[in-house]
Amino acid sequence: MEDELLQMKNLGKTSAQWLHAVGIHNAADLRRIGAIHAYQAVKTRGFCTSKVLLYSIEGALRDRHWLSLSQDDKNKLLEKLGSHDTQMAASMNLP
Repeated sequence: MEDELLQMKNLGKTSAQWLHAVGIHNAADLRRIGAIHAYQAVKTRGFCTSKVLLYSIEGALRDRHWLSLSQDDKNKLLEKLGSHDTQMAASMNLP
């Protein structure tokens, strides 16, 4: 069986395995969840990753290489990620 995630730009064997481990099994799952939530799910699961995974997922969703994302695009992703982290901490009553 062909792994649909491996057919997307930027997603290799390891990133696809991480996404599968958090319940993302195909492009439709990834589109529904989005780059921010997919990245957070992978990090929450304890996998050692970097912001490049976030950019790679976003690039995959746009069918573009992650290096072609503008600095503005990357900054917006990081801003949304920071906002998401703040909301998560607030919901868990963390400082």
